[in-house]
Amino acid sequence: MLSSDTPFQPLKKFVTEKIFFGNEPTPELLAILTVYFVQGILGISRLAVSFFLKDELHLSPAQVGALLGVAALPWVVKPLFGFLSDGLPLFGYRRRSYLVLSGILGTLAWVALATFVQDAWTATLAILLSSISIAISDVIADSIVVERVRGESMAQSGSLQSLSWAVSALGGLITAYLSGWLLQQFNTQTVFWITAAFPLIVSAVAGWIVETPVVASSEAKRPVIGGQIKQVWQAMKQKAIWLPTLFVFLWQATPSSESAFFFFVTNDLGFEPEFLGRVRLVTSLAALLGIWLYQRFFKAIPFRVILGWTTVLASALGMTTLLLVTHTNRALGIDDHWFSLGDSLILTVMGQIAFMPVLVLSARLCPPGIEATLFALLMSIWNLAGLLSHELGALLTQWLGVTETNFEQLWLLVVLTNLSTLLPLPFLGWLPGEDEDSVAQLFLAPEDEESTESVTEKVSERQLLSVNRE
Repeated sequence: MLSSDTPFQPLKKFVTEKIFFGNEPTPELLAILTVYFVQGILGISRLAVSFFLKDELHLSPAQVGALLGVAALPWVVKPLFGFLSDGLPLFGYRRRSYLVLSGILGTLAWVALATFVQDAWTATLAILLSSISIAISDVIADSIVVERVRGESMAQSGSLQSLSWAVSALGGLITAYLSGWLLQQFNTQTVFWITAAFPLIVSAVAGWIVETPVVASSEAKRPVIGGQIKQVWQAMKQKAIWLPTLFVFLWQATPSSESAFFFFVTNDLGFEPEFLGRVRLVTSLAALLGIWLYQRFFKAIPFRVILGWTTVLASALGMTTLLLVTHTNRALGIDDHWFSLGDSLILTVMGQIAFMPVLVLSARLCPPGIEATLFALLMSIWNLAGLLSHELGALLTQWLGVTETNFEQLWLLVVLTNLSTLLPLPFLGWLPGEDEDSVAQLFLAPEDEESTESVTEKVSERQLLSVNRE
């Protein structure tokens, strides 16, 4: 009997078109989606790590900020993992073997945190190892998607990418609340043990990836990689690329008060893990709302205008945190919990609207032929800026004397970190203006040009479906 005659054919068609966005649900596709889902689900341990560093290792806010900055290092060198996978196959495979390796590394890291990690140095190494695991699997999964969509229509490739990001966002949303609820029910070590099981799933599905064993010497890959590096270097020397890149780097690298604020809401305000899980859920949904608002109302606004105004507004709105830090909200009759939820909602929406132009700009800065490589490099530069933001925030926290129990100068830390975001504004001229419809026009032939709306939709769709992915 032909499969088209079976009663399950309509169901299969519905699943393929509506759930898998038109992609055939093959074992390989399920493996790719599993990798992205695990990346999202690993957020289940985020609050456990924060409380572990604060309550069990007794680290100061400055130490926690510095440690989290170090943990971001693997995301700064993501292109390196791509080069290794392309040019250095393990056991004859360029994709499967690295997925297996990433899963094993991730499990070892979480098992270490659940068992023998008892000081700041071993905690840093374990968290760094976990970050390396996620970065490797992310690079490999992205490379597989790129390989599978090569030669297909833009609509088809967009559907596979959208599906991947949607699954990752789903994992993140599921764990947004569970991260706090689990910590309310169990200790941090139990949460780490639960987390340790998920990276092994990545190793288990690696065998479903369709890949021909590499028998030729990897020497043949070196000229290709060398050519890519040369092209990237030539592109980065273009003033139209490195000036906007430098502006965004400066904008992203301003110091953060995130670690100190976490200590404040837990030690001073007494927020429980379960409530912090609710806050994470609200901010995740708020991020989606912010990106939808950008896509709906702001995508046609020039980079200089939207980044300038959103930076000023975000800095001003960030000052509302002072009401919570100084307990002024209580004098106004607003409960700490409700104020925190509302504040997080507003600031996250504004933050996402401000960051969306960065992703669109990144896409436009990439010349043809090295789009994936240069985009990965730009993302690594933004991650490096985030690392620097954590470290500068840690130094500022230490300088002001903000500790796990002393929050007298926290208001000043909040003021300084918010005002610092305004420092790059005099250099807004480095960004494309109204008369520069698309930086990509500097590199693309007329028949290859994409409209501003087209590029914006593709990038905003990616960010819309990807919440807190890292």
